[in-house]
Amino acid sequence: MVNIMQYVRECWAMTLVPLGFMVGWYFDKREDEKLSAFRNKSKLFQRELKPGEEVTWK
Repeated sequence: MVNIMQYVRECWAMTLVPLGFMVGWYFDKREDEKLSAFRNKSKLFQRELKPGEEVTWK
């Protein structure tokens, strides 16, 4: 445990940058999941999709 703390103190940028990337990626994916519940339900895009037509946003 002491070696891990010493490594973080010496190389904090190399440990915190990937950690920040992963946290940001996680929150981005969560937000996409929340927004997908409202896909094609706004008044602007409200219409029936043609057979075989893909959704407007993924």
